[in-house]
Amino acid sequence: MPAANITKTQISKQHANDRLGQIQGHMGSSDTNGSAPPSTAFPPDVVSQAPEDPLFGLMAAYKKDTDSKKVDLGIGAYRDNNAKPWVLPVVKQADDRLRSDPDLNHEYLPIGGLAEFTAASQKLILGKNSPALSDKRVVSLQTVSGTGAVHLGSLFLSKFYNPSNADAKAIYVSSPTWANHNQIITNVHLPMKSYPYFSKETKGLDFDGMYGAIEQAPSGSVILLHACAHNPTGVDPTQDQWKKIAKVMREKKHFPFFDCAYQGFASGSLATDAWAINHFVEQGFELMIAQSYAKNFGLYGERAGCFHFVAAPSSSAQDEVARVGSQLAILQRSEISNPPAYGARIASLILNDEKLFAQWEEDLRTMSGRIKDMRKALKENLDKLQTPGNWDHITAQIGMFSFTGLNEQQVQKLREQSHVYMTKNGRISMAGLNTGNVEYFAKAVDGVVRETQ
Repeated sequence: MPAANITKTQISKQHANDRLGQIQGHMGSSDTNGSAPPSTAFPPDVVSQAPEDPLFGLMAAYKKDTDSKKVDLGIGAYRDNNAKPWVLPVVKQADDRLRSDPDLNHEYLPIGGLAEFTAASQKLILGKNSPALSDKRVVSLQTVSGTGAVHLGSLFLSKFYNPSNADAKAIYVSSPTWANHNQIITNVHLPMKSYPYFSKETKGLDFDGMYGAIEQAPSGSVILLHACAHNPTGVDPTQDQWKKIAKVMREKKHFPFFDCAYQGFASGSLATDAWAINHFVEQGFELMIAQSYAKNFGLYGERAGCFHFVAAPSSSAQDEVARVGSQLAILQRSEISNPPAYGARIASLILNDEKLFAQWEEDLRTMSGRIKDMRKALKENLDKLQTPGNWDHITAQIGMFSFTGLNEQQVQKLREQSHVYMTKNGRISMAGLNTGNVEYFAKAVDGVVRETQ
């Protein structure tokens, strides 16, 4: 084409193509050493694809299911008889009072948290007349719910717990235990071992196995214990069994670490659900407690919790809690700097107000009572259907969760055939049952049990 006939548009296109070629050349050029720069510092052989969290994957699958009869028994959160989230009436009252407070602000809390909240939390978990409180041998920090409390305690142990027997550095957890225990403990680089807990034969506590493992553990081992409403089994030791556990732990000089996520929610009685912890304190143990307010206040998303270190009775106990508290504050500062305020303020209002506290106790009885009713209804329906097997464990277990005894194959069939969602180990959240679906669920269970015999 003659030069005189080249248009301005063609010249513009040519310039654009030339510039694109320059850019591509720069992107594909080698570095000064003659090798191509890496596209990422985190290739697949360095950062592999992590598996999806089983519980949250289950929740997502449930939400996608369009069947009108679907049943969600996986979620660990209370639901009312209409399968709806329930805001406790006392929480509504406290929330209204808090929002109308003209002095409410969003400033930082201290590193240790809201003082009136942590003080009230001590009294709740240990009892107002606890010798540990009167002796001033307790230090407490507000945490990001129970998860944060378990993490803070585990991190402290990882850094400072140095038993004379190096084999005692491991934390012993129940088999099974709350799945997040495993991740929290291993993330702070503590070795972890397990002790037998659930008997598949009786669907109750394997007390002999638990006792024997604690007895055989290296002296000075850390034993993680569920204070009440064991997650995921719903199986708790009796008070006599707790006394035997405390006795052998004293003899072996073990260190108790209690996880208490369901005080008041399990039995409906705050004192009953904290009995094991208080027995250990009375026996003079040095111990730790992770305390959650997610379940018993329904403050799931507000992440209100507390961590407590209790020193053993001694003339130096107050000095010990001061030193321990100072190191816990440094760990807290580096982890979250300051704990979240809103949920703690709601809980603090209720814990420190006599009338609101009484209303809270009534709300706890409402939640725990409905769950007990669902346990009873489920067992009655299974008995009525003459479902093969013994189902006494449904009412013998306590709290939000129940280990049904159903195997992975049966759980899968329940999901495929009846749109029932539960964890593959057979654990169900009793709060997911209500008068509208308990009979349906029982019939579904009866069907898969007969089908897979």
